[in-house]
Amino acid sequence: MASTALRSSLRLSRLFNRAPCRGFSSSRCARSVGSLRNFTDEENMLREAVRRFAVDVVEPRVREMDEKEHMDPSIIKGLFEQGLMGIETSEEHGGAGGSFTSAIIAIEELAKVDPSVSVLCDVHNTLVNTIFRVYGTEEQKSKWLPQLAESRLASFCLSEAGSGSDAFALQTRATRDGEDWIINGTKMWITNSYEAEIFLIFANIDPSKGYKGITCFIATKDMGIEIMKKEQKLGIRASSTCSLNFDNLRVPKENVIGGEGKGYKIAIEILNEGRIGIAAQMLGLAQGAFDKAVPYTYQRSQFGQPVGTFQGMQFQIASAAVELETARLLTYNAARLKEEGRPFTMEAAMAKYWTSQVAQKVSGSAIEWAGGLGYTRETGIEKFWRDSKIGAIYEGTSNIQLQTIAKFIQKEYS
Repeated sequence: MASTALRSSLRLSRLFNRAPCRGFSSSRCARSVGSLRNFTDEENMLREAVRRFAVDVVEPRVREMDEKEHMDPSIIKGLFEQGLMGIETSEEHGGAGGSFTSAIIAIEELAKVDPSVSVLCDVHNTLVNTIFRVYGTEEQKSKWLPQLAESRLASFCLSEAGSGSDAFALQTRATRDGEDWIINGTKMWITNSYEAEIFLIFANIDPSKGYKGITCFIATKDMGIEIMKKEQKLGIRASSTCSLNFDNLRVPKENVIGGEGKGYKIAIEILNEGRIGIAAQMLGLAQGAFDKAVPYTYQRSQFGQPVGTFQGMQFQIASAAVELETARLLTYNAARLKEEGRPFTMEAAMAKYWTSQVAQKVSGSAIEWAGGLGYTRETGIEKFWRDSKIGAIYEGTSNIQLQTIAKFIQKEYS
């Protein structure tokens, strides 16, 4: 199976390192209190494996993919072969059986090299796979999870032209026709959709019930999903973002996931988790820009000394390092809260909001630290800045995150 190597590594780590007990998302055993840098051996092994894959396989293709605005199929194939497309999926269903924190680590490490590849992995793991694992029937899990872990890329289809932040204003409709559902409508801004073979589509089966009519359907591209337009974007260009059309798309009744009218609940809960994934992407992006630019400041000399040794530069670099650390702590705190089964909605919003701010600031500063060279495409630093802007937009804008945080504060203090 595609994820054999990763699963074997995790098994060895569990065999010889029994003390840490955060190995799985479902783990409830006690663990010693440690810092947020206190990862299990299997998580550290995963980080190193993903780092090697990102540097050896992804990095040589980053610039070409960005300029062609196209994801190299060998990258997607490699992600499956490395077991990175079913990190939390059980071994029984072809996955690695890892922790949620493991998924966040993989997303962060990929983003240090290419945020486009990172978000492809992120959406597939934290949104699509989780919906199947948490809301799918046993039959649906047995049918779809092995495919998702081993070979078939998936897409999460919620947004529409008139339903972005107001996601539940969606107009896509589904009507019964005997044993099937017929879906009609359009979706916009759908990540992974150009390459995806499996789609989770949110449609309303009873508009009179408002958002309580929203239902989630499983569909495949060969059922007749039409890719209408592939967007040309400022950043994350290799990541496909398309508009989709459903014209009398026929879906069997057994492809309803989570129950009729439960799509709104699925979307709310899954996007809270997904925001931690985006936080990890923005954290990795910011660290990647920092790692590229800072060494250059000690290599380039002006006025007889490395530019990185001037106090003005030292203060900027030190401030960026502090902001990176705060972003890291927020991200992994939210991940661990989620993993431990504790409330994490506010912390996920904080992590996504702050990491998107840090990503923009640090990547922008990194361009300046590298001077004229940083402004060219040769170094790849400017790409991190272009890629950073999306963090404040998708899976909930920065204003939506602030609104979420404010609601929790109001509830506590009013």
